[in-house]
Amino acid sequence: QVQLVESGGGLVQPGGSLRLSCVVSGFTLNFDAIGWFRQAPGKEREGVSCFSGRSSSTYYADSVKGRFTISRDNAKNTVYLQMNSLKPEDTAVYYCARARVNSGAYDFCRKQDAGYWGQGTQVTVSS
Repeated sequence: QVQLVESGGGLVQPGGSLRLSCVVSGFTLNFDAIGWFRQAPGKEREGVSCFSGRSSSTYYADSVKGRFTISRDNAKNTVYLQMNSLKPEDTAVYYCARARVNSGAYDFCRKQDAGYWGQGTQVTVSS
């Protein structure tokens, strides 16, 4: 059974940092595309960062490039999103997702063709 469980969200001041975690089960991180997506109130869902285990490719949205880093620990079946220099516009519910089919990182983040989603974790950036 495939599951993705996010944690690590919270309230942080502008300029601060948070690290989100996504513990996965039922599949391996070595071969699948997995990523972080976010949705703010009144806005469309956005692909933030994705990687493809098969192609070893990584994608970052322009809005987070240089500030966010996606990583994984295969032994812990966990994917991380390190978020630095947070801005109020980063406020959103963040979701971890696995691609429905084998995808490159760019395609997965842009097309958002996910087969499985986590429950989401709230990130609020505010003073």
